[in-house]
Amino acid sequence: MLIQASAGFGMLYRLNLTKAAMELLSVLIERQEPGGEVNASQAELGARVGLSRNSANTAISLLESRNLVLRPEDRKYRTYYLHPYIASYNSQEELEEALEEAAERIEAGELPEITAPLYETAPPKRQSQPLRAVRAAV
Repeated sequence: MLIQASAGFGMLYRLNLTKAAMELLSVLIERQEPGGEVNASQAELGARVGLSRNSANTAISLLESRNLVLRPEDRKYRTYYLHPYIASYNSQEELEEALEEAAERIEAGELPEITAPLYETAPPKRQSQPLRAVRAAV
């Protein structure tokens, strides 16, 4: 049984994630190896929760922009890493060691922090446009 780091989960509500991004994050957490490595394609991950390839791509991009999901420098195909603050570990000792190392790497500028959008006020909700008739071209 893996031990889940939960430091980043307390701020999920502030990350303004879409439903698709939340579902994809759930799949990534489920599929991870100890330490947060996930080896799967976007198509595989998206299919697990019924997302199209485009929707999965958009969702993973959002997760990456919030630094919940990290990609290796060489952008290896099919490899993602969960931020150490939300990854799972084999033992309490591994968890504590990983979180301490992550804090040091963040302070040194080697690891990004999980970031929430900085809105002074929430962005406006998308207003639905009423349908209107348009004359057909003759």
